[in-house]
Order: sequence, then structure tokens, then C-alpha cells
Amino acid sequence: MLNNECRIGDILKTLLFSKSPQPYWNPYLAGIGLGIVLLASYVVMGRGLGATGAFTSAVSYGVQQISPEHAATSPFYSSYLPTTRHPLADWLVFEIIGVVIGGFLSGTLAGRVKKTVEKGPRITVPGRMLYAFVGGIAMGVGSRLARGCTSGQALTGGALLSVGSWVFILAVFLTAYVIAYFVRKQWT
Repeated sequence: MLNNECRIGDILKTLLFSKSPQPYWNPYLAGIGLGIVLLASYVVMGRGLGATGAFTSAVSYGVQQISPEHAATSPFYSSYLPTTRHPLADWLVFEIIGVVIGGFLSGTLAGRVKKTVEKGPRITVPGRMLYAFVGGIAMGVGSRLARGCTSGQALTGGALLSVGSWVFILAVFLTAYVIAYFVRKQWT
């Protein structure tokens, strides 16, 4: 915790000019901050957070540019292509852009931006990349099957006390614990 002698200028100076990585945020305080952001999204935009909608809007727009007839007749793509505004003007697209910029800024201020691949001592970089790719594909397919990504399902659905969202996040954690047993040797 900050004591009375600590000043905002000292904190900023440490963040901006320190060469050593800064400690990670307290996860409970970060969770409270995320909850405030979620509440603000409801108040300001009238809906919760989520990432899948931004990617779906971008893909739908790309399909429309390549094959307008297919996009117009497809129930899936046409539902993401409003006629009154540009599909990439959806606020979720700007949310994702903000997440990328904010993550890079946070990493830079904390001295953690560097070219590296996080991996255990018993796995090669290509092996780690393969696991990451396969895991990303599985999460992408799962998010489409679940009709929302983990942020939309867990944060927004959980905040709304949606039973399906609570089942989803419990299944995510249970699956992660089971799979972790089989790949634990890669990290230890």
C-alpha cells in the first residue's frame, strides 16, 4: 500500500524512468478495477464487455468487401452488418484497439516489453508456439460455440448472473486444471 510520504510524481518517475521491471499489480485491486470498467460499460454503452463481437464485425466487413452477395444472404454475416453505419464503427472494435494500446502502454511503463517467448525449460520455442496456436484455435472455436468469448461470458454474463455463463466459466477452469496435469512437465 502507498504511505503518506509517497507522491504521484514519484510514482510516475519510477514508472517512466526505471530500468527494472515493476511488480505486478495486486490481482484483487486489478479485479476491482475491471469490475468498475464493466460497470462503466453498462452505464455508458448499455451493454457489457466482450471481444468476440469486434472480431466478428471485422470478419463480416471483410466478407462483405470480397463477396457482398454472400454477406447479404448469410444470416450470420448479415446480422453483423448494420445498414445505418459502418460495421467497424461498433464500439467493441475500439474496445479491442484500446486493449492493445493499453496493454502495450502498461507493459512499457512497467519495463516488461521485450521480444521473448514465455516457456518452460523442457519445451522448445516451436513447441510452445504450437501449443499456443492450438490453444488459441480451441478458444476461438469454443467462443463461437458458447456464443461469446471468456470476457463476454464470464464478466458480462457472470455479472448478470446468467446460469450459462457460470457453467461456462466453471467448465473453463475445470478443463484448465485437468489439462494442466498433462502438460505440467513442460513448465517445471
